[in-house]
Amino acid sequence: MLKINSIAPDFEARTSHGDISFYDWLGDSWGVLFSHPKDFTPVCTTELGSLAKLKPEFEKRNVKVIGLSVDSVDEHIKWLDDIKDVSGEKPDYPIIADETLAVAKQYNMLEADAGTTSMGRTAVDNETVRTVFVIRPDKRIGLYLTYPMATGRNFLEILRAIDSMQLTANYKVATPADWQQGDDVIIVPAVNDDEAKQLFPDGWKAVKPYLRKVADPSQ
Repeated sequence: MLKINSIAPDFEARTSHGDISFYDWLGDSWGVLFSHPKDFTPVCTTELGSLAKLKPEFEKRNVKVIGLSVDSVDEHIKWLDDIKDVSGEKPDYPIIADETLAVAKQYNMLEADAGTTSMGRTAVDNETVRTVFVIRPDKRIGLYLTYPMATGRNFLEILRAIDSMQLTANYKVATPADWQQGDDVIIVPAVNDDEAKQLFPDGWKAVKPYLRKVADPSQ
């Protein structure tokens, strides 16, 4: 069962941009793998367009974006025109054609006995293929969120979470609820006050003995 810090499974797949080997495609970048139960579905159409508009923001953060749906490459390419009509933006990131359901199974989005083909399956059959995975450069899963089919995903929240993960990977801090870039952060409990004085010489605000707030060290 995959969980945070699990190694993200590697795979080879056909995509709307040609054949890829996932690890080779990622390289040293962060990655966002976001999945869809079927092409030509209304919520997913809006989501792919939203992410297309935000792709430059992901690129600024050294994050590569890739989609996944259980339909064919030909269907993906036809779908792109609809996405552009709806959102005004045509996605230029790859979309995996997971016709054998192999990647969905590797990432625990479908049960092992779900079959080996997407033929004849409806969006409801694939309703659990609605997960966003954030994958760190070490190829481990940093975050995953699964949404119901009727609830569109918020990619600004995914960006916010990536900002937090990238910050906390480089400094001994955590981010509080509703944190945004530039807000104060929390010194992690593993850092005692003596070490904190070395790391944060300008001091901090002790809200509680275990809750010490400090200015964002990356700013």
